[in-house]
Amino acid sequence: MEFDIHKLGSLIEGISSYEDIELSDIPNLDLYMDQVITLFDSKLSHLRRNEEDKILTKTMINNYTKAKILMPSTKKKYSKDHIILLILIYYLKQNLSISDISLLFKDMIKTVESTKNESLEIEKIYQSFLHVKKADSSTLQEDLNKKVNLVLQNTKNLPPENLEFSQMLITVLTLINEANTYKRLSEKIIDNFFTNYEFK
Repeated sequence: MEFDIHKLGSLIEGISSYEDIELSDIPNLDLYMDQVITLFDSKLSHLRRNEEDKILTKTMINNYTKAKILMPSTKKKYSKDHIILLILIYYLKQNLSISDISLLFKDMIKTVESTKNESLEIEKIYQSFLHVKKADSSTLQEDLNKKVNLVLQNTKNLPPENLEFSQMLITVLTLINEANTYKRLSEKIIDNFFTNYEFK
């Protein structure tokens, strides 16, 4: 692939164009585990890197419940809250450990389980996250343009025979460095806020 901002831009367009699971996509009636997995497969299949990758499995759901980052099912059925938490877990586990996710969710889950005040709080958090996510994705192209220009400026004097390779490698290193910085910042927020926070 040639080092071309338009081609890189089309990759971002492809990543950004997929739809999230909206609250309206989640049934108001409780689902059995197989139905939850089918919902994830149909709505999030675009997130698979390879065809054989699994978005969600029975083993994953059982492990999340054992790790207490997901409430146990009720009569083998999963509510809207369960499904929202599973979506959030899917996003978080790409970069965070289960123990970090546990710190994020534990007090909220305890509150939901003790009061049975399901849906409202978790639904509002999820809806807000989707709004922020969509707004953030609109700036991706602009951020990429800046990065590409920096790469071009800093690779002018590299040997021309492997220039595209060098530019692509530096682009990947730059993107990963940014991802690592955000990951470390997320961990610092967890360590400094969520370890002592009491959910109200």
